[in-house]
Amino acid sequence: MKHILLIGAGRSTASLIDYLIKQSEQANWQLKIVDQNLSQVAEEVKQHPAVSMEKFDVNHEEQRKKLIQEADLVISMLPAHMHIEVAKDCITYKKHMVTASYISKEMKALEAEAEKAGVIILNEIGVDPGIDHLSAMKVIDEIKEAGNKIEGFESFTGGLVAPESDNNPWGYKFTWNPRNVVLAGQGGAVKFIQEGTYKYIPYHKLFRRTELIDIEDYGKFEGIANRDSLKYRSVYDLEDIKTMYRGTLRRPGYCRAWDAFVQLGATDDSYILPNSKDMTFREFINLFLPYNPTDSVELKLRHYLNYAHDEIELFEKLAWLDLFEDIKIGIENATPAQVLQHILERKWTLSNEDKDMIVMWHKFNYWQDGDLREKHASMVIKGRDTRHTAMAMTVGYPVAIATKMILNGVIKTPGVHIPIQKEIYEPILKELEDYGVAFKETEIT
Repeated sequence: MKHILLIGAGRSTASLIDYLIKQSEQANWQLKIVDQNLSQVAEEVKQHPAVSMEKFDVNHEEQRKKLIQEADLVISMLPAHMHIEVAKDCITYKKHMVTASYISKEMKALEAEAEKAGVIILNEIGVDPGIDHLSAMKVIDEIKEAGNKIEGFESFTGGLVAPESDNNPWGYKFTWNPRNVVLAGQGGAVKFIQEGTYKYIPYHKLFRRTELIDIEDYGKFEGIANRDSLKYRSVYDLEDIKTMYRGTLRRPGYCRAWDAFVQLGATDDSYILPNSKDMTFREFINLFLPYNPTDSVELKLRHYLNYAHDEIELFEKLAWLDLFEDIKIGIENATPAQVLQHILERKWTLSNEDKDMIVMWHKFNYWQDGDLREKHASMVIKGRDTRHTAMAMTVGYPVAIATKMILNGVIKTPGVHIPIQKEIYEPILKELEDYGVAFKETEIT
């Protein structure tokens, strides 16, 4: 009997848990789910004979070590910065580990210890990062195996609201951690290479530098550069590539409107507003605007952001969020980013009838027989309901399938890894098709 420890039972784990339970009936697995708050776990899961549950604090060292010792494999769905102590314990007790998060420098530093202990620590096996790696490497390897040279690679992913549930002027609702959405892009200058030229975008310009992408049957999207694309040249073995650009997708118009919050300073998470509880939405916006005894908040905002009088849709997006209303914030000692998140959650939360959507798009430019060719690969999947969201499916299924492959000895090389090897991406992509995660590849002429 194999014992799996799942640390973290948030909104992206529903499909993961369902998969593991189904496999437990065939492979004689036992699943232990631990979290500070287990209320999001479905009642039918709690009552399943293969599942046990326990309240858990990752900082409680004795409890953490005990639970990890009892497991054969640990899945950490914690926030990324919390993985390290779990990973260290997994190495100490020789337990394998799977996460959906980006590999941090601290995680990469455990490589030699993991190898020595014979432990597999597989990271970046969610949707982005995760399915993006799997699907990109498949096409990259096919192009190389045909003797062709890759000139450029671009990859964009978006967690969005499905068209049938898109009923707000932003074309967006929260489908993952709202805090991450509010703070997106604040990890330093975004880096990429385009047509052989290095490009850097500082945070205060990020949402004004977008690419327009058209995906068949789903229309136009805006692409925003994401993090450090340059490091993926070595990851994908494309050191001399002329274009390497990874980004995030939103619907057109979102970025221009979001830039208002960036320019105001409303996404800042570095200081506390001492009177935030009794402040209104209108007063919050006014905090960032110059003093004028006669001008309204609306007029001052227009002047401050240089909005033209005919930019009606842009201003309406902000007004639709009730930014200019005298609604009490009601959160004590909040940062500007926390206040903004609170304001957005009132209007951007999925309703019980809503469906979300994951969109992924890759572009490959390569030389074949002296001609520069272009190929696109796209994937669109919609959620089934508010529990089995597209986000939960595309994060959870790759994690679950990789877990199965490690327990069955299919993935067996110890160390700290991401899923770029053919023996990993081929079977996972094949099984993902059973859940509707399939790519459409198109040669562009």
